[in-house]
Amino acid sequence: MPILLKKIRLQHQMTLEALAEKSGLTKSYISKVERGIAKPSIETALKLAQAMSVSVETLFAAQPVEEAYSVVRGQNGVAGDAGQYLSLVGGLGPTSKMRAFIVRPGPRSRRSRMLSHHSGEEILFVLRGAIELQIDKQIEILSAGDCVTLDPEKPHRLIALGDELCEALVIIKSAEE
Repeated sequence: MPILLKKIRLQHQMTLEALAEKSGLTKSYISKVERGIAKPSIETALKLAQAMSVSVETLFAAQPVEEAYSVVRGQNGVAGDAGQYLSLVGGLGPTSKMRAFIVRPGPRSRRSRMLSHHSGEEILFVLRGAIELQIDKQIEILSAGDCVTLDPEKPHRLIALGDELCEALVIIKSAEE
């Protein structure tokens, strides 16, 4: 994942301990993200960005945005490759209230992924494959073309069903401040 967490943390002269305290995450987990061993969820990326007072696109090495609009062109943007869990693909401007991500959930064998929750609004559109969406204790089986609007403050997670690559477009609108 083209995440620049360590570089940004060092630019802000923050220790792992300080970032862990401000973000509510463990030093061990942050270190794993910095080394590319762990892949942050959307919720985690938002927490890390907020803890360092930077926009989430800064963590993903986003390119500067034109004033009137922004275009992310395929692999020239920050979309990443199919092996990545999370790629930021839209909402790259510093004043943007929405962010668009491509999420590639892992299979059932990786059920350990924590349930995510965050403020704002969330829409999920399945692009490819079959995905299990768990919201609290409710489970929905989704396939390509299915769209869900959900309250992201309720704990939720995605799990790929089957062996094929699964992808979903997730759009998150920041909570009004």
